[in-house]
Amino acid sequence: MAQVELEGKTEPLSRRGPLRRFLKQWDIQLMVLPAMMFILVFSYVPMYGVLMAFQDYSLFKGFMNSPWVGLKHFEMFFQAPEFWTVIRNTLVISALKLCIGFPAPILLALMLNEVGRRSFKRLIQTISYLPHFLSWVIVSGFVISILSTDNGSLNILLQKLNLIEDPVNFLSEPKYFWSILTLTNVWKEIGFSSIVYLAAIAGINPQLYEAASIDGASRMKQIFTITVPSIMPVVVVFFILAIGNFLNAGFEDILLLAGNPVLRDVSDVIDTYVYRIGIQNSRYSYATAAGLFKSIISVVLLTGANYLARKSGNSLW
Repeated sequence: MAQVELEGKTEPLSRRGPLRRFLKQWDIQLMVLPAMMFILVFSYVPMYGVLMAFQDYSLFKGFMNSPWVGLKHFEMFFQAPEFWTVIRNTLVISALKLCIGFPAPILLALMLNEVGRRSFKRLIQTISYLPHFLSWVIVSGFVISILSTDNGSLNILLQKLNLIEDPVNFLSEPKYFWSILTLTNVWKEIGFSSIVYLAAIAGINPQLYEAASIDGASRMKQIFTITVPSIMPVVVVFFILAIGNFLNAGFEDILLLAGNPVLRDVSDVIDTYVYRIGIQNSRYSYATAAGLFKSIISVVLLTGANYLARKSGNSLW
């Protein structure tokens, strides 16, 4: 425990007053202040808007004068004809992203850790990192170009291999959309997401590998007995965060890749539904109720995942 000399006595830092601790660490506190202000302004202040979910909100009447209607909009959302379609799409797309997108960067980090040549390792890292820094507008244009029926690379390749006779319009076929969306997300984020796991692997004591080699353990054996258990606390923490964001099936990627109305039955998730109903149709209270429903379920999932992870000794709180 940190201690401070005060009038000839040693006083634990934790027992000092909040103001005195703040003044003692003023330079560090100033570094955190911009991030705290950003979160306050863009995350906490807008929460006042959830009141719209319990009102027949009107732009002209405002929050104070709009009539209160209780749970009316929640009932409308649950009884809407498209409710189960939206929920199904949200759960399926989120599950695909979690089951494929979550372990993918871990596997990439484990493979990169086994690469002996640093130049080749850096090249692979650079190539895999780059898509993360591209906006979804650019990525979606890239994917649409590859899957195009007019000189699209994938259709040309499949025709050259005699796997298809005529070009396939992949982005107009609902049966392909979930696969395209999932693989695009994995390709875009796998490299950047692997950074934290590579950092965790770099912190493993090299003597553990040396001892395992002396005992005759193969490289594969070392991965499963040393590397994976050592990074498991980091994996658990990020898995908890992934569960908390489970219902965030996507917005930009779906909005840009599912431009064809034919795909709405397989692409409409809670976020895109809220955007379409709330912004385009100006049903603010109804859209707020749908978004609040998603947020409440996310909090429950996050709390439940953290409770289960706490039993293993690796939790957020």
